[in-house]
Amino acid sequence: MVVPQGPDEGAQATPPAECGANCAHHRPVRLSWARRLKRVFELDLEHCPNCGGELKIIAAILERPVIEKILTHLGLQARAPPRSPARGQALQAA
Repeated sequence: MVVPQGPDEGAQATPPAECGANCAHHRPVRLSWARRLKRVFELDLEHCPNCGGELKIIAAILERPVIEKILTHLGLQARAPPRSPARGQALQAA
């Protein structure tokens, strides 16, 4: 039921009883990186692949020299592979 109110009436509106924490306006707006990766790439970074226990991300390494040092220590390529050239007329003819 809609009831008009004056400026001093109903200053603190209470939510309806049927409105719970599942409403869209009560859900958090931002998703964690782990949930985004799970949604987009189907990578589950929230559960251990061995035991299924809950994982927690405690750090993110963003500095390029540190990342390169870790990857070279592990014997992995520190640089991304080069981009392949664009495919030109072969795709346009199809």
